[in-house]
Amino acid sequence: MKRGVLVSSLIFPTVVQAAATDGWRQPFSVLDSGDTAWVMVSAILVLFMTLPGLALFYGGMVRKKNLLSTMMHSFSAAALVSVLWAAVGYSLAFVPNNALIGGTGRLFLAGMGVDAAAQTATVMPNAPTVPETVFMFFQMTFAIIGAAIISGAFAERMRFGAMMWFTGAWFLLVYVPVCHWVWGGGFMANGGVLDYAGGTVVHVNAGVAGLVACLMLGRRVGYGREAMPPHNMAFTLVGAAMLWVGWFGFNGGSAVAANAAAGMAVATTQIAAATGALAWMVCEKVVGHRPSALGLASGAVAGLVGITPAAGFVNLQGAFAIGALTAAACYLSVAVLKRKLGYDDSLDAFGIHGFGGIVGALLTGLCFDNSVFGGTAEPMQQLWIQFKDVAVTAVYSGVVSAGVLWLIQRFGGGLRVEYDVEREGLDLHIHGERVE
Repeated sequence: MKRGVLVSSLIFPTVVQAAATDGWRQPFSVLDSGDTAWVMVSAILVLFMTLPGLALFYGGMVRKKNLLSTMMHSFSAAALVSVLWAAVGYSLAFVPNNALIGGTGRLFLAGMGVDAAAQTATVMPNAPTVPETVFMFFQMTFAIIGAAIISGAFAERMRFGAMMWFTGAWFLLVYVPVCHWVWGGGFMANGGVLDYAGGTVVHVNAGVAGLVACLMLGRRVGYGREAMPPHNMAFTLVGAAMLWVGWFGFNGGSAVAANAAAGMAVATTQIAAATGALAWMVCEKVVGHRPSALGLASGAVAGLVGITPAAGFVNLQGAFAIGALTAAACYLSVAVLKRKLGYDDSLDAFGIHGFGGIVGALLTGLCFDNSVFGGTAEPMQQLWIQFKDVAVTAVYSGVVSAGVLWLIQRFGGGLRVEYDVEREGLDLHIHGERVE
């Protein structure tokens, strides 16, 4: 018996026994070095999207007094979610169990060794060519960016402690179950939903949670009466560029192999991002605005969000449509819907990720091409499946997120910083640091 398994068996005897008898393991010889290298690189690219991509993207859009606190949201989410994913999240998301939640066979990654291949039931039939450690790490990076996206909705006004509690609880109670439903053999996967790389699991899920958070927190002090321009658009553009490049790992890596499916996903990703960037600038021109750096970055990200659920299911022509339509829809959400309803989604986490994820998921049901992925879906039937599962995800994420936030408000010391702290800036008051 290996030393690691012996120690683990003393601490987690039930877990180890389950891991030893779950039938997952395959000989090392079935692993493919090319697939393994591609998924490892993809995982690093997805982590790069959060650190430093999203941190810079969000950090540049807030006021200077809140730069460090905003960037810390991404960094702290990466640390917290990594630990929780390894401890319980991966097991409950991907170990086969039932339609609602995964099993306990990989709690604290028990039983996972260098010779273990990543078999995930029927959800990822080509995953056995990749070591389970690599597959686990790849999926961890998705969970990280999902949790980090939410912070854009409540930037500049949430207590750091409340943010950490909410991030951990949302990850365990919302992200993990939805991930299992869609990718881990849950009821949405069995129902035929198409979500190639996380339109529902990541973007709809996180965007709706962000909307609920900003509504419960209320507007920033001075919102609607004072100018709150981004303090450093160079940061935001650099961050957007990092997101754009990292997204090739996000979508291309979801093939879990270095194959033609990954190639198609990468190509559709580039087309949708570029089309989205141009479409946003066209929208600005139509309403009489000058083309802006923030608009260019927002359009590219909107196109990327829209193509995420569709990347491996649509042809190249469909990518043009999804990029343009998602960016236009997100522009209306940010420029019209938010203004009309008056909510303060600070960095448009819902306006781009939530709304864009919904539009992209529905467009996947219209634009999919069975010849691309060997499917047998029917258009109207697939659109209904997409709509139903988006609605379930949105309602579930919204209700559970609201419940978690209420508990933190009631028993966790409150959600929002004090008035004077918000006025003077979170960097100095919460973290004792500031950017000169």
